[in-house]
Parts: sequence; C-alpha cells; structure tokens
Amino acid sequence: MSADFDFMSATALARMVATKAVSPVELTRRALDRAAATQGSLNAFFLLMENEAMDAAREAEAAALRGDALGPLHGVPFSAKDLMAVKGQRYASGSRATADNVADVDAPAVERAKAAGGILIGKTTTSEFGCKPVGDSPLTGVTRHPWDLSKTPGGSSAGAAASVAAGITPLALGTDGGGSIRIPCSLTGLAGIKGQFGRVAVWPTSATPTLAHVGPIARSIEDAALMFSAIAGYDPRDPFSVAGPVPDVQGAVARGVEGLRVAWSPTLGYARPDPEVVAIAEAAARRLADAGAIVEEVDGVFEGDPGDLWMAEFYAGVGTRLRSVVETKRDLLDPAVAVVLEAALAQEMRGYYATVFERYALRDKVRRFFEGYDLLLSPTLPKASVPAGVDVPEGLEDRTLVSWVFYTYPFNLTGNPAASVRAGLAADGMPVGLQIVGRALGEDDVVAAAAAIERARPDEADLFAKRLAPELRS
Repeated sequence: MSADFDFMSATALARMVATKAVSPVELTRRALDRAAATQGSLNAFFLLMENEAMDAAREAEAAALRGDALGPLHGVPFSAKDLMAVKGQRYASGSRATADNVADVDAPAVERAKAAGGILIGKTTTSEFGCKPVGDSPLTGVTRHPWDLSKTPGGSSAGAAASVAAGITPLALGTDGGGSIRIPCSLTGLAGIKGQFGRVAVWPTSATPTLAHVGPIARSIEDAALMFSAIAGYDPRDPFSVAGPVPDVQGAVARGVEGLRVAWSPTLGYARPDPEVVAIAEAAARRLADAGAIVEEVDGVFEGDPGDLWMAEFYAGVGTRLRSVVETKRDLLDPAVAVVLEAALAQEMRGYYATVFERYALRDKVRRFFEGYDLLLSPTLPKASVPAGVDVPEGLEDRTLVSWVFYTYPFNLTGNPAASVRAGLAADGMPVGLQIVGRALGEDDVVAAAAAIERARPDEADLFAKRLAPELRS
C-alpha cells in the first residue's frame, strides 16, 4: 500500500473498506510498518500489537467480503494511550514503577472502538501517569513532533497525537485530565474532543476520577466526531457515566453556527499568551461571525487562575494512588513528577476540602456564564511550539509543571465539553490551536463551531503530508 493512504481521513477509509475498495489487511499492515519505521525518530508507541492487529484486520476483511453489517470504524486502524487498559497488554502508564502491569480488561472506549470495527495497532506513549503536558517519560523517553523533531507534540497524550499527525493512524484514543487531548492537538494541528464529563466512560477507575476524560484525536473534526459517536454513551462501570442520549455530533459537522452566542476570551482573565498566538486564535474565532454566529469579546471569564484547585485535585489523586512508590521507590519516577506528588501528599485534609468547595463554586460560576453564551472560545495554549524535553517553556518559568498551559484545566474542573482545532499557523510554520468550550452536555454546538472553523481554511487539506519532517517521509 502506498503513502497515498497515510493521510486519508478515517471517514473516507471506512467508506472504502465498506465498498471493498481498500483492504483492512493492507491498511493495518501499512500502519504497523509506518509505526515501526518511525519509532526510532518519532517514538510514538509504547508497544505495538502486530499479531492481534493483523488477526483483527483479517477478520474485518472477511466480514467486508461476506457483506456483513459493518460498524462505523470498520477496518480503520487506531491506537490507544498507555493510560488506558487493553486486555492482555502491558499497562504501565508511562512509568518504570508500573512497567510490568498487565491489564485483564479493555477500557470501555477501547472495547467500543473495536466493536465498531476499528483495528487497534498498539498503545501510545504518555508522560508519567499523565502528569506533564509534554511528551516524555523515564520509561519511554522523548516523543517528538512529526513536523519538527526538535519539538514536543505535547502531552500527556503525546504518542496518540504524534501517530495521527505523522499519518500512522487516522484515529487515536487519548485521555484528558487537565488538557491532555487538547494540548497535543493544539501543538500538532489536530482536532480533539473532550466530551462532557462522564460522556465517555472511564474504567478501570482513574487515579483522578473526578477529572478524567477519554476522547478521540484525529486530523479533522469530522473524523473526531465519527470516533466520539462510536465510544460515547452510558456504561454502568463508570459511576459518573452520563445516562442521557449522546448528541448528534456527526450531524453537527454540517449543521452551521447561525445564531450561536459565542464569547471570545484572549486570556480567560489570567493567562499570558504570546501575542502571535492571540492574533491567530482571534482571527479564527472571528470567522464564526462570518458564518452567522454572534461573537463578543469577554476576557475576564475567571476572577483568578484556578490552577491551584486543579493541582490539589489531580496530584492528590495520583499521589495517593502512588504513595508507596513515592515513599519507597522515588528514584523510579520522573523527578519533576515526584516533586509535585510529594507536595500533594503533604496537603492537610481541611485545606484540601476547602479547594473542593472552591471547585464547586467555580463550576456554578461557569454554569451561570453559559446562561448568556452557547460557546466560549480561547487559545488552546499560550505557545505555538515547545522544545522537546522541556517541562516549562521559556518565558513562563514562574509557572508550575502544568499551570503554564493556562487554558485547558479549568474545564476539567467544571466538566464542560471542549475541543481543540487548528486556528492557523505561526510565523515559524507551527500550528496554533483554538479551544472551543460548550455548555453542559453541548458537544454538538462545540463540534458545529469546530467544523465551521475548519471549513474556513479548505486550502490546508493536505497540510500534514506537506509539513512532515523529512526523516519521517516514506
């Protein structure tokens, strides 16, 4: 199979499989070969599942040839992040401390993507326990950006984004506890969806159960919506699972944004973005007005930075889950991660619960904000690119391991649905992301706006193939 298929959309590939125009076996073989060939330079995968993937691909091909009813992802390769359980496979969460763990179940999103016909080719890299928004860990080393190998693809869903942006798989499953889908999508120019909290079931129980989301990463919002529809929906194994109907996000792709009330916020009231990032993101936001939305600038969305509330919750959960490792095997951990986990474990109970109640107040404030707006738009990140191997980018050294990202973690605290799509390109050719946040349960509005942004730049359809680093071209 030629490189012509590497950057084809998942939607198109599924259609071609269904009409017998392309072979799931050849698609899967190509994806596995691309993953292996780029592993030394890109390092997107924690492990590849060659035998299992090829067996599934042969079954998918036989079903297509028989004329069986096919699922929406039938024959399409995808990957799953190593913070997710895949039955019979190592479940290390990017850490040497848990490198030999093996999952005995599939996570619900993995299970549903497979049931929809998707072919799982492997598990992708993550920063250790998802604790950093960049793409490296002591277990797997540094994952790199497909457009520029000196840059990070972001994290913690590092390998998931790198795989999709490099044309290895058209789809990937990522997780998002503070922005870990949206952050790498911004840095690599991809589309990713963090649904309403509980919309996509999370199980086995996350170390951060009140913040954790699972969602799709793709090269277009249409493909992201395709996968989201396949994995979303109630699951009794997740106590936070939303029991209501899943919005029609696939229909929303073509729906338009006429009449939507949209707030554009350059800083949310506290962020320190690069001026170039703000200009590119604002230009994208203003395109929604051209498409019929009512766009208004509202910068002071928050009275202050809720980063401390997020850190108290996220790191306390991970720290408690890993207490014995922190106390007895600290040398196995990423030093930067160990420091924040120790601080979280030192929290006093009354102080911790004070932040819990502040979080509830924040959530109510955001609920009231969305009484006046359907959507809130902001940059996804303050930077267009970050060097590989760097925890905190230049100019933001006063920020913490995660708080330098500014924009994403508030909406894990509140649970609102959110997406990131490419707003444009910076002067150095690296992508800038636009974050789109919706009202509670409003994923369809989020997707409709993301699709409208993408329609405003149709000339970038072949961007990924053109931007691929020379070392990754085949």
